[in-house]
Order: sequence, then structure tokens, then C-alpha cells
Amino acid sequence: MARLRQLFCDGILQKNPHLVRTAEEKRGVEHLHMDMVVNVSHAGHLNTLIHNVCKEAHEGFYTRTADTKHWLDKGIEAIEFEPLPQTVDVSGLQRCPSTLDLWQPCFCSYHLRLEWLPCLLKYCRSRRGVAGRTKPYTCGIRSCSKGYRFDYYVPHKQLCPWDEET
Repeated sequence: MARLRQLFCDGILQKNPHLVRTAEEKRGVEHLHMDMVVNVSHAGHLNTLIHNVCKEAHEGFYTRTADTKHWLDKGIEAIEFEPLPQTVDVSGLQRCPSTLDLWQPCFCSYHLRLEWLPCLLKYCRSRRGVAGRTKPYTCGIRSCSKGYRFDYYVPHKQLCPWDEET
């Protein structure tokens, strides 16, 4: 990983910073169900950047149960986690684009695709050596495109303006 980071930082970005890059590999979409809310005022123990990045989220930000378990296993206890309603627990709860009433609770989705990120080292084959065999060597970084879909509960549809069916 250190070698990948070194190649990425030293090589690719500095050589042609104006170049628009395309991914060599397009990976699928990872679906993440955000079922917990973290109280922002008590989240500074997780990371010092949370206060700056999430300062507009006055009440809290969404995360997954697996993440909260990880933080609790690490000994971070001064955080307030609140579970959100689950799909199974709330009968008749729809996705927000299907909900007609602006004040009705629903499940919102946010889609994100990272179009270019380093994902693997790229190996090339060298010329035949003394024994007549080719030997692979690192010659760059393989780039990937990766998508994410975040689903989470909102108390009313107005809090989900970006999730519209097209």
C-alpha cells in the first residue's frame, strides 16, 4: 500500500495535473444501508475532521451499525448513536420518489460514483532475462471507477430533494 501511495503521489498527479483521466476498470455499485445517526457534538472523538466537514449537519450524520460496532470495539464510548427505523420495522414505508406527501417519512437514496481512483499496482513484463523468462515489475497504477448507493430514513420527503426518479 505504501508503494501504491508513493507511485500515486509522486508520479501520476504531478506529471499531468490538467489531464482528464478515465478508469481502466469499472467496478460495481456498493449498496450501504445507513441505519444509525451519530450526534455531531459528541463525534469529535472519531476524527478531528468531523467537526469541520459535518458542521452543517446540526443534529447528526448517518452511518452503519457495523461502523458503530467498530468504534465501540475501539473503546470510543463518548458518542451518542441513535438507531433509525428499519425497513422491516416501519410498515408501508416507501422510497422517497414514490411518496406523494412532502411531510411523509420515506427512505432516501444518494448515489455517488468516484470516476477515477487508484486501486491496484500495474505490472508490466520485462524483456526476457538470461534464463529466457519474463519477470513482472511494477510500472504504474491501475485505476478504477467505483459507485456507492447510500439508503437512509428521513422523517419527511422534503429532506430528500436529490432522490428523484428519472
